Amino acid sequence: MELQNLSNGNYHDAAAPVEGGIPPEEEKFLPHKSDGSSPQFTDFEGKTSFGMSVFNLSNAIMGSGVLGLSYAMSNTGIVFFLILLTCIACLSCYSVHLLLRSAGVVGIRAYEQLGLRAFGHPGKIVAGIAITLHNIGAMSSYLFIVKSELPLVIQAFLDQTSSSGEWYMNGNYLIMIVSICIIFPLALMKHLGYLGYTSGFSISCMVFFLSAVIYKKFKIACPLEVFGNHSVNAVFLEDTCTAKYFTINQETAYTIPILAFAFVCHPEVLPIYTELSNPTKRRMQNIGNVSILGMFTMYFFTATFGYLTFFGNTEAELLHTYSKVDPLDTLILCVRLAVLVAVTLTVPVVLFPIRRALLELLFPGRPFNWIRHIAIALCLLCVVNLLVILVPNIRDIFGISGATTAPCLIFILPGLFYIRIIPTDHEPMNSRPKIQAACFTALGFIFMTMSLTFIVLDWMSGEKRNLGGH
Repeated sequence: MELQNLSNGNYHDAAAPVEGGIPPEEEKFLPHKSDGSSPQFTDFEGKTSFGMSVFNLSNAIMGSGVLGLSYAMSNTGIVFFLILLTCIACLSCYSVHLLLRSAGVVGIRAYEQLGLRAFGHPGKIVAGIAITLHNIGAMSSYLFIVKSELPLVIQAFLDQTSSSGEWYMNGNYLIMIVSICIIFPLALMKHLGYLGYTSGFSISCMVFFLSAVIYKKFKIACPLEVFGNHSVNAVFLEDTCTAKYFTINQETAYTIPILAFAFVCHPEVLPIYTELSNPTKRRMQNIGNVSILGMFTMYFFTATFGYLTFFGNTEAELLHTYSKVDPLDTLILCVRLAVLVAVTLTVPVVLFPIRRALLELLFPGRPFNWIRHIAIALCLLCVVNLLVILVPNIRDIFGISGATTAPCLIFILPGLFYIRIIPTDHEPMNSRPKIQAACFTALGFIFMTMSLTFIVLDWMSGEKRNLGGH
């Protein structure tokens, strides 16, 4: 999320020995200056409390990925899913630590600028491209939810159990209308600070979503009593309604990408850090830990109760699975409305960092220009709408984004930034922290390679391509 910036008062050089017995984790943000003097940043003033920062970072973490977690659990089993979820959450916390340490040394509050400081202009380009592609994937997943859920909402309001074929039931037309009438005007705002107030509403919507998933677990019988023309196997296997603890199948390849996609918040960590009152590395690390723990809890309960409701029939977008049972269900209709409003209002929030990254890459140092501001927003929305129209399944969006940009932003780039930015006189290359960072980076490459390989093999096999489709 694009957030307001912050200034800090007097800071000491992080590359120098700590004075006054202050431990490194208590060092203030933006401490470094090449000439050794203590910089003053008076153009920003941090006023955001610890609690509100947790709120903002939690909203940055939480996204459309939560709708795919039950599907991921159905293809891994409960215990295997919990192990993978715990690993991704812990690694995300460690990644935040690497970013904060790197930022504290060079006094930089933007992910792309860390790339510039670590590897020069190529590093800035790679970081900007990773952020741009990931946020385009996030925007696509949000609009895919609009494409698949809004026709069902209109259908329910018209008291219809199946699509009538009218143009207003066509999801492709609806996402274009929503993009033009709602998202584009919001994306034209010069500053996005006021949209920070939607964080509370978005989190409330997802808590409502979780409550509904838990409630429906005890209301929907298994095997499913399928409504209308939805086709499922007439003969149910003996273990159809039995929870599995460990499962490996062709669709398991999408689990790690879905989990990684659900935890990406790292481009937003530094902007949140800069607006924090009394900013220290320990304080911001605690914010990251609390936020990730909160989302870990919500993710696990959502995945578990969604999976225990539908078991092997869980689709890649959980809300869509409820249409099998009753497309006119009032509670699910309310949940759909809440999620639709939340994701629609989040799209312009996600668009702002992409525009910032593109401006940094294409027009560095240029003053604000309304024509560029509007043109980039328009082009991005056109690209995202085209992707959503052409991509057949939200699982593909989760999979590709989670297998490419998510490992870059969580594992690879933070580890490389740390290795390059932390001075060797502080931490030699053979020191334990840098060896850990190198292993962390290597793990990211392994995750990316394995996930992409399995996903491509799944595509080439041509099997189950419509599973969870809309």
